[in-house]
Amino acid sequence: MLATTQSVALNGLDGYLIKVQVDISSGLPQFEIIGLPDTSIKEAKDRIKTAIKNSGFEIDNRKTLINLEPATIRKSGSFLDVAMAVGYLINTGQVNKERADEVCFVGELSLNGDLNEIKGVLPICIEAKKLGIKKIIVPRKNLIEIPMIDGIEILGADKLQQIVQYLNSGEKLYKAEILTKQIKPMYDIDFAEIKGQQAAKRALEVAVAGNHNVLMIGNPGCGKSMMAKRLQTIMPEPNEYEKLEIAKIQSISLDLESKEKYLFQRPFRSPHYTITKAALLGGGRNPTPGEVTLANFGILYLDEITQFNKEILEQLRSPLEDKQITISRNEYKTTYPCDFMLVASMNPCPCGFLGSKVKPCRCTKPMIKKYMDKISGPLLDRIDICIRVPEVKYEEIQEDSGETSAQIKSRIEKAREVQAWRYREDDTTLKVNSNLNNAAIKKYCALNSETQKFFQEAFKKLGLSVRGYNKILKVARTIADLAEEKEISKKHLMEAIQYRSYDV
Repeated sequence: MLATTQSVALNGLDGYLIKVQVDISSGLPQFEIIGLPDTSIKEAKDRIKTAIKNSGFEIDNRKTLINLEPATIRKSGSFLDVAMAVGYLINTGQVNKERADEVCFVGELSLNGDLNEIKGVLPICIEAKKLGIKKIIVPRKNLIEIPMIDGIEILGADKLQQIVQYLNSGEKLYKAEILTKQIKPMYDIDFAEIKGQQAAKRALEVAVAGNHNVLMIGNPGCGKSMMAKRLQTIMPEPNEYEKLEIAKIQSISLDLESKEKYLFQRPFRSPHYTITKAALLGGGRNPTPGEVTLANFGILYLDEITQFNKEILEQLRSPLEDKQITISRNEYKTTYPCDFMLVASMNPCPCGFLGSKVKPCRCTKPMIKKYMDKISGPLLDRIDICIRVPEVKYEEIQEDSGETSAQIKSRIEKAREVQAWRYREDDTTLKVNSNLNNAAIKKYCALNSETQKFFQEAFKKLGLSVRGYNKILKVARTIADLAEEKEISKKHLMEAIQYRSYDV
């Protein structure tokens, strides 16, 4: 007799249907799984048989063969345990076949028959809906990360026994509900805590408003890291599409405790400079997301960027340009999104005190040049704003706190709304000013004759490159949006030019 159940697997964030075929026939006792399973799936035969026995069901000691279709795609993980167990119980006549045919099964079994949480349940449910599946059963613990999704019924179970009772007698399972955790995040840090640095804070406000990549250069202790960490408090609230995309990546990457804490929040990732290429970009035998993907729709902060391996930094060029990264293996390719805002900081020289009024710099010119050359021109080409962060004066420390994160955030959200409305009928990638291509710059960053004349003189005087010209226009467009002005004026250009501290 042949029994078939169904499940959904992921390649990156894209899903595909897996048919689990279970055949029990005469022969010596044997339990074999075929269809390009990895080690974790091959080990499932022992988990499944023990879980079935400990759940109070009968074990057939004849030859058992399980095929995972399609057989041309390698499968990994433990998410197929439940589908294989239900298929086995159908074959032995212990589960209602007709009701099981309507359901997709996802989950890992423990030896006592409990369903353990797995990673990737949210994108699995979304992809199941796209594949036309109307009902899916997942581990109950995973329901905390799954909102109600129209068009598919999502049920949760704690034990294999509950699933069998549901299929045989219709006993109720737990249902996905409207998630109460979709609330605005509460932070214990605020921009008001930063003393002085008004110019730097203004530049960072502009950067977030247009989603511009930014580089901060300053002496040790001037507040670069402190400001970078507070950028998440002024990031605009993600829209419904962004929330779902953020949650999908968190679903396949974070543990359950982290999901409960960070679900639907814009991520802030700050990897150490010793990070490997695979950890930053994604990879492994079964490719998993790297930091660039975990920062999707959020911030990737590289503190002391010159300490990172230069070859690894160069690998960021493509993700910054394409907003996605493809990891290739012999048998398949996996693509992950990585639409993040890059924030980087560095010292002005190896010792850190070039230009300092507190300590003298001990570096020679060749040392400084070698240090600065650790960031290549092509990578700098993808950074719109570069600012010098000065040392804080004693008088500034004594001043009252400046604007709060909430005040800055309100202006940024208004500027983002302006951009969303302006680009509503254009290419979907043009959601923010940082994504403007040459054609869009010509269309949306047009200058009147007076402003054009001023920019022409500045271009010649400063010796700007074409890319420098485009960067200034995009940043000026954002400054005008913050000022709620339709046209880019001379004052907007003047401010944007100030953010070219390290023009390449």
